[in-house]
Amino acid sequence: MKTLFANADILTEENGAFTTIHKGYLGIENDRIIYIGAAKPEEKYDELRDFSGKLLIPGLINGHTHSPMTVLRGHGSDQNLQSWLFDYIFPAEDKLRSQDIRVGTDLAILEMLATGTTSFTDMYNFTADIAECVLASGIRANLGRPVQEFADGKPEDNFRVKESLELFKAYHHSGDDRLRIDFSIHAEYTSTEALVRYYSELCAENHGLMHLHMSETRTEHEECIARHGKTPAAYFRDCGTFLSPTAAAHSVWVSEEDMDIMAQYGVTAMHNPSSNMKLGSGFAPIEKMRAKGINVTLGTDGAASNNNLNMFEELHLASIIHNGYMQDPTVMKPDYTFAMATRNGAIQQGRDDIGSLTVGKKADIVAIDLRKPHLVPNLETLATLCYSAQGSDVCMTMVNGRVLYENGEFKTIDAERTYALASESVAYLGI
Repeated sequence: MKTLFANADILTEENGAFTTIHKGYLGIENDRIIYIGAAKPEEKYDELRDFSGKLLIPGLINGHTHSPMTVLRGHGSDQNLQSWLFDYIFPAEDKLRSQDIRVGTDLAILEMLATGTTSFTDMYNFTADIAECVLASGIRANLGRPVQEFADGKPEDNFRVKESLELFKAYHHSGDDRLRIDFSIHAEYTSTEALVRYYSELCAENHGLMHLHMSETRTEHEECIARHGKTPAAYFRDCGTFLSPTAAAHSVWVSEEDMDIMAQYGVTAMHNPSSNMKLGSGFAPIEKMRAKGINVTLGTDGAASNNNLNMFEELHLASIIHNGYMQDPTVMKPDYTFAMATRNGAIQQGRDDIGSLTVGKKADIVAIDLRKPHLVPNLETLATLCYSAQGSDVCMTMVNGRVLYENGEFKTIDAERTYALASESVAYLGI
């Protein structure tokens, strides 16, 4: 099946830089982009779609979230991280059932598709249920079953480690490679050193990617130093974790030495501005990370600490908060911020076939309706996307060449049924 989008503005790339083609053409065949240009291609297409007044952009990549937490949206608001986790979230999570995980994931996917996310990186329990939802919905994802250990024991007996390995064997590269399985350590403060070392070795042996939380709060950072005599970054390095490609969520309180370690080992920093500000965690030193060559991506975190999964909101916040904090309007330029949400995310996920609208890459495409008052005039595409656009401006989301959302209609998930089941889960949880 060959489809041609005509008369659309197209945000593509030339020599690694974003560029906009106005009233151009983008052709796809099955799951791949086969043509991008200002002139109409001579070859024939099965379907011609007039996208006048629309802007085509690469699908956004949510670098860090916990999708089933949509059913906990707003629970424990206005608490610091430690109180939020241990007094509110962990007790609620102990009650979660398989059906709650599935409806929470479907609800998250609905929200992500409607706001232009085509791929996401996730860590959460009941991960096989999340995987089944991903496969059924058509979205793309990297999933990890987080491992934890609060008491000394044999790491090889840890049931979470066993589930993680089973998940990797059962689902890695499934769904036409839409679904990949990462290894995942929840955090330093929720794991023993023996477990971290053992699990890091397993990740390396299986050529996996690692996903973890690191230096999210000052308390976490300083307590790690008190326990181990080193920062979380140095701790994970010394445990062998960084011998595998690693993505470290938050990285708010990392030191200069920590960032040098991250740069040396190619650790990705996942920036979560809404969650970090809502929980009062602080501001990640993005400008210093960028100067050191660290790959920085953008993510929402879970809906219980954000409280939404709208990547356009993260784009906007990441574009402005650092400028204000540093009192320098040149710190975060739209081209860099948008790269965090697209091509940098593809690097984090270990995928070289997504992240930009480029011939040969997967057809993960989002359409923005430019005929909105707040988008007129569109003088500079990247500035419009980072400073003006809203998630509600998305009018089409395509993954792997398949339209999953268009003009308010979800193609693969029954939205009304999902809303009803979500209400049932919330009533069961009693939150």
